[in-house]
Amino acid sequence: MAKKKKQQQLPMVVPTTSTGSGANNSGSHFHQNGGGGAHKKLHKTRDSDCCSINFVKYVLHIFNIIFFMSGLVIMAVTVWTVFWKHQYVSLLSTTNYAIGTYSLLAAGLLALFGGFIGCCGVWREQRPMLLLYTFILLFVFLLEAIVGGLAYLYETQIELELQHSLNSTFMEQYGVSERQTEAIDRMQQEFGCCGAVRFEDWRYSVWLRSRRKDLIRPTEGRRVPDSCCISMTPKCGLSDGPSNIPYTGCIYKMADDLKHHLILLGAIGLGICVIQVFGMILSCCLYVKLKDVLD
Repeated sequence: MAKKKKQQQLPMVVPTTSTGSGANNSGSHFHQNGGGGAHKKLHKTRDSDCCSINFVKYVLHIFNIIFFMSGLVIMAVTVWTVFWKHQYVSLLSTTNYAIGTYSLLAAGLLALFGGFIGCCGVWREQRPMLLLYTFILLFVFLLEAIVGGLAYLYETQIELELQHSLNSTFMEQYGVSERQTEAIDRMQQEFGCCGAVRFEDWRYSVWLRSRRKDLIRPTEGRRVPDSCCISMTPKCGLSDGPSNIPYTGCIYKMADDLKHHLILLGAIGLGICVIQVFGMILSCCLYVKLKDVLD
């Protein structure tokens, strides 16, 4: 019995060495896992998050094609305006129409340049080029928005401006200024009109009343310029009958033509500038993703 009591009183020996090594192993394993998790957070992969880098690049390439084509459309419209409407700009008292046209032309050139920069930046994954591309998009967006807004505002004022400026140009500059004389002749032939408000305006013009001998278009007994005639022939302006000339003035016809053209410029400017918003979002998204992966 005494032996049994001694055996029962013996203290339990706990193996601390194996437990300690197990704790150290589990601790080092936890440290490795924790370190691996931190490592993954610092360096994201190309396919992390909801949209991969390759997907954003693909969408941005499609956008660049649309952006480049929009630049071609802007260039075509503005070049047509410059070559076919530039003579009429000299008849306007303000430069709003010319400023809007040339600003839109600059936007088209920037769109072509920006499309090229964007394609190179996306293909080579160069963040500085993407940043430059984003700033070009922003500048084109602001330029087109301003031109579009000014076009719509100017469209409401064009008729009043023509009534003020075109009448004085017809009365005072025809036959005196070569540039404006050619513009008036072309306008009367193109729009089928005669005079600023009506054909009787020519009776009070410098061209008819001054009797000057140094006029670019000598009167020689004409009642209206030959460009007023429905069928233009030499000295056809000797007659101002309704079968020979139109009685409608040029102000209203030119105002309608310029209004339609300003609406077109405004629609192009405001419509295309909306596309730039998507491009800026996509380029910024790709810039951030490349920064997370490459840094």
